[in-house]
Amino acid sequence: ILFTCMIGQLNTQVNASHCMLDYLNDNFAVFTVWVAVGIEASGLLHASYLIQMIVAACAGQTIESNEPPRDGMANILFWGRVLFSCAFLAFAFAVTLAALFDGKTTMWD
Repeated sequence: ILFTCMIGQLNTQVNASHCMLDYLNDNFAVFTVWVAVGIEASGLLHASYLIQMIVAACAGQTIESNEPPRDGMANILFWGRVLFSCAFLAFAFAVTLAALFDGKTTMWD
């Protein structure tokens, strides 16, 4: 995983080293950041927090955080987002498997 991430970041780092701030100073970069913020705020990726908690529990480790513990409403919102994320992930997995088993793996006939 580390090797894949390093290769994925290499072209970005090379471009940024040659273009400096011009690389980030355009409308597409701002659009990309706001889309990423929207996806994170929607809770679509909160299944990763559940996976993190399961792995930490299996390893017998505690998760250290600089954030204060969640209160009641924040806890409800967090677990609601986790549930939504897991449901969306299961739906996407089911659609993918159905397409694979039906032989619908291309855009054309």
